[in-house]
Amino acid sequence: MMEWASKRAVIRLNGEKFRRLIRAPPRNYSVVIMFTALQPQRQCAVCKQADEEYQILANSWRYSSAFTNRIFFAMVDFDEGSDVFQMLNMNSAPTFINFPAKGKPKRADTYELQVRGFAAEQLARWVADRTDVHIRVIRPPNYAGPLMLGLLLAFIGSLAYLRRNNLEFLFNKNVWAFSALVGT
Repeated sequence: MMEWASKRAVIRLNGEKFRRLIRAPPRNYSVVIMFTALQPQRQCAVCKQADEEYQILANSWRYSSAFTNRIFFAMVDFDEGSDVFQMLNMNSAPTFINFPAKGKPKRADTYELQVRGFAAEQLARWVADRTDVHIRVIRPPNYAGPLMLGLLLAFIGSLAYLRRNNLEFLFNKNVWAFSALVGT
């Protein structure tokens, strides 16, 4: 499991890997598994959103200084492991289940998606409750704001450069009114 976790934060499982790594004892690690249906023909929009949050959580754990082999994050897609869904009597996706190191999953080991939502921070709290592994969620930066500011400044700079002999448009109230309307 450590070898796979070193390559990808979320380990993809099929039926055979699930039986070999999760169901077969002994195990000295917990595994949090997201059961999902990501293929476009399944038309599960919430699965895609939950997958993004789950990836953020798994990457936060994978790249933290506290990363150990006590817990792993995995995923079973319906199209790759429908036999696992049948084995666990599951008929909805996405679902998150913690498979503890010792024993079988209890009722509290199934994440209540409708009650808690699927934000990475909520998932991290649930993981901490079930495994005593505390994960500090680190979201990737959003570059949209700085990119738009840079484009705006480049546009203003190029406009001033092209009209350098006649900058009277800067004092025109209609230009400023139009700029204000476009900017909002």
